[in-house]
Amino acid sequence: MREWWRGAVMYQIYPRSFLDTNGDGIGDLAGITAKLDHIADLGVDGIWISPFFTSPMKDFGYDVSDYCDVDPMFGTLEDFDRLVEKAHALGLKVIIDQVISHTSDQHPWFGESRASRDNPKADWFVWANAKPDGNPPNNWLSIFGGSAWQWDTRRRQYYMHNFLTTQPDLNLHNPEVQEAVLAALEFWLQRGADGFRLDTANFYMHDRLLRDNPGKPADRAPTGDDRADNPYYMQLHLYDKSQPENLMFLRRLRALMDRYPDRMAVAEIGDDDPIGRTAEYVQADLLHTAYNFSLLNDTFNAAHIATALIAFEQATTDGWPSWAFSNHDVKRVLTRWGGTEADPRLARLLIALLTSLRGTAFLYQGEELGLPEAEVPYEKLQDPYGINFWPDFKGRDGCRTPMPWEAEAPQAGFSAAEPWLPIPEAHRRLAVGAQAHDPDSTLAFTRQFLRWRRSRPAFAAGSLKFLDTADGVLAFERRLEDERILCVFNLTGETRIWTAPPAEIAPTDAPGLGARLDGGRVALPPYAAFFGAMAAEAVQAERSAA
Repeated sequence: MREWWRGAVMYQIYPRSFLDTNGDGIGDLAGITAKLDHIADLGVDGIWISPFFTSPMKDFGYDVSDYCDVDPMFGTLEDFDRLVEKAHALGLKVIIDQVISHTSDQHPWFGESRASRDNPKADWFVWANAKPDGNPPNNWLSIFGGSAWQWDTRRRQYYMHNFLTTQPDLNLHNPEVQEAVLAALEFWLQRGADGFRLDTANFYMHDRLLRDNPGKPADRAPTGDDRADNPYYMQLHLYDKSQPENLMFLRRLRALMDRYPDRMAVAEIGDDDPIGRTAEYVQADLLHTAYNFSLLNDTFNAAHIATALIAFEQATTDGWPSWAFSNHDVKRVLTRWGGTEADPRLARLLIALLTSLRGTAFLYQGEELGLPEAEVPYEKLQDPYGINFWPDFKGRDGCRTPMPWEAEAPQAGFSAAEPWLPIPEAHRRLAVGAQAHDPDSTLAFTRQFLRWRRSRPAFAAGSLKFLDTADGVLAFERRLEDERILCVFNLTGETRIWTAPPAEIAPTDAPGLGARLDGGRVALPPYAAFFGAMAAEAVQAERSAA
């Protein structure tokens, strides 16, 4: 029997921005529970919830101060239990974020660790002496700007932080730390979580010798999440992350999960070699699946997408990939790939394309509405990343604005109070209520397409073979036993004609995206897609000929 997560479509929820039920302008777990019917109606298989654990919210929940409790702004453990119960009743799996590369500096573990150099948790975080001249121990940099080392006057040592100074890195070389974080994961498995999204999963271990990272060669091609305005991307990150010992810990994590039937773990990978590292992390005894930033960058063309998928297939024989076009850390895909005046047909095409790729698909909240990136003025910014790098990089607030539920309701139905981030007028016009009864809307298309996709097993478990194309067209076949589906996408704003392979192809009953088959030619209007089926007899004849 196919494991549920293979070929699943997962819906990511950023809880601060989903639905506020207690009137404080911030979304909560009860809000997620209240809208689970909307999610189930999309035809997805489960949800991924970004962090809702106890936190001072310096990085909006990715700085955890208690791994085993719910922050009061999001509700209670009982609210989580009710959420899981309803999700399971609707046939939805629930996976939750786990941020175990670092904690908040308000976590009791760090409070004890920084108190002295000889207390029981002294080695639970990454501490190092200053160089003789007082400088940090090496040249490692924080993604959020500046050195990855912060001086602590109590211990008179530096501690490591890959992100904010308020997010000290755990020392997962220490077996006691491993035991502690695995116990936290088991707490949620016992509470009914169906799995985890592992934040920055290749950041868990550092080089024990604290060797300097080399500079990045000028002729090296950029990776998925590079930014020219951030010196972090001027280094090759050979020593501050992606260490071999990390795999040993992940095997322990996998062994824990294997004790609980039908669970899964998906890793987030940010690396100089994103595809190679992703393939490494999804070996049979490691993680179930992983995604990277290869399709979360600004490059949008057929060759780029095909190259990423082919590279993964070449790097592993049995690993299972995951793909996403948007999430809470990057500009919304409609704007990123379509520009500020993006054609709404592109939003529908991207839903179909993402969920047709071989792998597990992650849709970000609002993609089903075709939401563009929001413009958040500087005085309204909340994200410290954007505040530090303004104006060249405006941070992540533009993809984190609240979900619009009702166009005419106060705060678009998100909250009775002023929300933590503003809701743009363009989003209000695309609210769920405004699209729910429009058969031509992005929401209606998402529901129709995902329902149709479920009826075609090749999309969940079939192989993928790319076909020769040119001029902005991406074409591939999904194959499973006698089922063979031809998928053709026009990634441009101009009409394209594509010649189908010499085989018996017939249109399917896929929801319309404007393409048509005329003889052996597929006519593709701007941002159109075509889904064709080969008759079972033709597939069998092809096998016999081979």
